[in-house]
Amino acid sequence: MTRNERAKFIIEKLGTLYPTTPIPLDHSDAYTLLISVLLSAQCTDVRVNQVTPRLFAMADNPFDMAKLDVDVIKDIIRPCGLSPRKSKAISDLSKILIEQHSGKVPDNFIDLEALPGVGHKTASVVMAQAFGVAAFPVDTHIHRLAYRWCLSNGKNVEKTESDLKKIFPKSIWNKLHLQIIFFGREYCPARGHSSQICPICSNIGRK
Repeated sequence: MTRNERAKFIIEKLGTLYPTTPIPLDHSDAYTLLISVLLSAQCTDVRVNQVTPRLFAMADNPFDMAKLDVDVIKDIIRPCGLSPRKSKAISDLSKILIEQHSGKVPDNFIDLEALPGVGHKTASVVMAQAFGVAAFPVDTHIHRLAYRWCLSNGKNVEKTESDLKKIFPKSIWNKLHLQIIFFGREYCPARGHSSQICPICSNIGRK
């Protein structure tokens, strides 16, 4: 298969397997999504969803969050890992949202990525899922599968994102990135993967 043929097959297969793509992180608005995505760094979505109800019961907006002591935030989010760094980022970004953005999450990459603890991947998820802006957030699942499916050379996530944006139509980026994540978790893990059984690898060939 050529790369375009592989891409077409992947789109069709993922569309069949995952016709709907619910956002894995529980949230109620752009702010709670932002905090949840920040917490998901090196942590599972399941664990984040177990932790955020307690946090958001105390503060589900930047005004209330900015009032919480950082140590209180750190204690709540400890199960997510990296709690010292994440708690400070959550507190600091909440204050910045109040001071610079009237308490609202900005709807552009420049301002989002200027917030503490918010990298390009986090900003991409918020832009895609909170504001409906076409983006292609690349996490470890997508980075791994793009290489496995011979869609990118896998040197870094920036290159992978650029390659995937060239291959797939912009109109499906927001849905497709979730479909690939779901597929990676269910059928195409990093370890214990069988290319003969995998619904995609068994059909397109793989590295």
